[in-house]
Amino acid sequence: MPPRFGSNIFTETPIELAGTTEYIVKGGRHLFPLLPQAFHGVKQIGVIGWSSQGPAQAQNLRDSLEQSGIKVVVGLRDGSASIPSAERAGFTKDSGTLGEMMSVIRSSDLVLLLISDAAQAMIYQDILAAIKPGATLGLSHGFLLGHLKTVGDSFPSSINVVAVCPKGMGPSVRRLYEQGKTVNGAGINASVAVHQDVNGHATDIALAWAIGLGSPFCFYTTLEMEYKSDIFGERGILLGAIHGICETMYRWLVGKGVTPDEAFQRTAMSITKPISQLISKRGILAVYESLSGLAQTQFERAYSAAYHPSFEILWEIYDEVASGNEIKSVIMAEQRFSRYPLGKIDATPMWEVGDQVRQHRHDVAIDPHTAGVYCATMMAQIDLLLEKGHAVSEVVNESVIEGVDSLNPYMDYKGVAYMVDNCSNTARLGARKWAPRFDYLLSQQTIPVLDTLAEPNASLIDAFKTHRIHQAIAECATLRPSVDISVQADLVK
Repeated sequence: MPPRFGSNIFTETPIELAGTTEYIVKGGRHLFPLLPQAFHGVKQIGVIGWSSQGPAQAQNLRDSLEQSGIKVVVGLRDGSASIPSAERAGFTKDSGTLGEMMSVIRSSDLVLLLISDAAQAMIYQDILAAIKPGATLGLSHGFLLGHLKTVGDSFPSSINVVAVCPKGMGPSVRRLYEQGKTVNGAGINASVAVHQDVNGHATDIALAWAIGLGSPFCFYTTLEMEYKSDIFGERGILLGAIHGICETMYRWLVGKGVTPDEAFQRTAMSITKPISQLISKRGILAVYESLSGLAQTQFERAYSAAYHPSFEILWEIYDEVASGNEIKSVIMAEQRFSRYPLGKIDATPMWEVGDQVRQHRHDVAIDPHTAGVYCATMMAQIDLLLEKGHAVSEVVNESVIEGVDSLNPYMDYKGVAYMVDNCSNTARLGARKWAPRFDYLLSQQTIPVLDTLAEPNASLIDAFKTHRIHQAIAECATLRPSVDISVQADLVK
């Protein structure tokens, strides 16, 4: 039997994905009246942290629970630079909705721990000691579990541990929730996990949290599978790989005499506009099927040249995440921030050109070479996650939907740094670390093959065209948000 949530309040719906059955829970604003019951006696939700996810989750839950009697309180360190931002969002000490971090943790029935992953690892003992017995610890990332595994520790047996992991950056979570005020069903889908249930209410609490955030659909996962796929995915096609692909293909086109403006349009803009839009609405195969003649052959050559180099790096990334090495790397990197903070990632010629190109936007066509490399890397990531036993819905979310529906619109709007740096420090560090590796290996192994005009690998192309993931993507496309995300500067903090 496929795993189920086992909710006592929310209805589970079976879906067929690539020959497997999974169960999802549909959200929607019509379910908001059920939230107080589902939260099972929760009187205070403490949202700890104000970085990528904190502002969105605190505001969404406050709005969803209005007049419910459940208080949403933001917890920050004394003197935190984020206090003014939280106050502007309506969380204040005078109203009792803003307080010192540890005090809020001690007084909350549901603690949403949204501080940076490295900070969680460094002070987790104090945090876990402050959570009252019977309360629920909520995570939006399984990083802390990964850290506990590496140091041989575990969560206290006296608390629930659940996860709600939105399939998009914090600003997307807030923006689509606001759009959902007029279009029911707008929101960011979420993966939901129950790692520890000490009172029989953890599942309903987790689902209530996800629905309160505005998630139109909730997918089942485990905390371990989530952190592996999430940390891996953002280093792969979601952030690191797409950056490396753009750099490689831009230089290749400019080297062939294409003007910088056109090269930017045929790489970054081709991915974030027509390619992403097609994948979002009709799937990866639709990109290939939209081409014909020479363009389709060029796609096949690029796909064949890029698949195995991409798979090689992705496999390495997955091993580094699963072993705990990547988690340790993030913690050590944040400890160096006081001397070497995160630097720029958009100072290369292509992103400077992009600033000018975006001022004079017009429709761009799919570049078949860029499309072939991008789709090959996406498919390599899908194949690797399937090999590692991840649920099909998780594979699609972490390899396709989160990229084309949530992240790529930010790169389209304002460049790669705007996309990457609206994410968590863990994601930002991973993108910076692995994008150059993709760039290097594609330049060394993919570009030379493209230059030889080698024949496509027929077996690779056949495997792509007949892959079982296409049915799953088509099904998941019916579960996408009911509106496209609108990225506006005044709404992205």
